[in-house]
Amino acid sequence: MAADNFLKLSHDLLSVDEAYQSVVTPSAGGISTFVGTTRDTFEGKTVVRLEYEAYEEMALNEMQKLCDKVRAKWDVKKMAVIHRLGVVPVEEASVIIAVSSAHRREAIEACHFAIDELKARVPIWKKEIYEDGSNWKANEEFNVKTAS
Repeated sequence: MAADNFLKLSHDLLSVDEAYQSVVTPSAGGISTFVGTTRDTFEGKTVVRLEYEAYEEMALNEMQKLCDKVRAKWDVKKMAVIHRLGVVPVEEASVIIAVSSAHRREAIEACHFAIDELKARVPIWKKEIYEDGSNWKANEEFNVKTAS
C-alpha cells in the first residue's frame, strides 16, 4: 500500500495542512497527527536551533518500512511521514506524522507508535545548537531499541 503513504524529507517549512490533505479520505472517521517542534530549552540550556542531516535514500526506505510495520498492527487508511532537514529554528516543525483510520483509537495508537519508531529506526541525525555551543544528539528511543 505504498500509494497510501506520503513520505517526504524537506529543507523547507513543513505543512500540517499538507500532511492532513495527504491522509484524509471518505472512509476515515479519525485522523491523528503529531507535530514535533524545536523547543527553546533543553536540560537548562538555551536552544538556538536544531540541524538535521540524513542518509536520504536509506531514510526514505526506513520510513516505508515504518509504514509497513504500522499497517501490520493497525487497519490504517493512509499515512504521512514528513521530516525536515537542515536548520530548524525554535517553534518550527521538525517532523509531522499523520494517520487516518476508520476509528480514532487506531489512528491515535498508530501515530504514537510511528513517531517512536521513526526516532528509533530512521537514519536522521539531530544537532542541537545552544547559546554556548552545540551537541550531536542521539535519540533515547534509538538507544533503547539497539540495546534490546
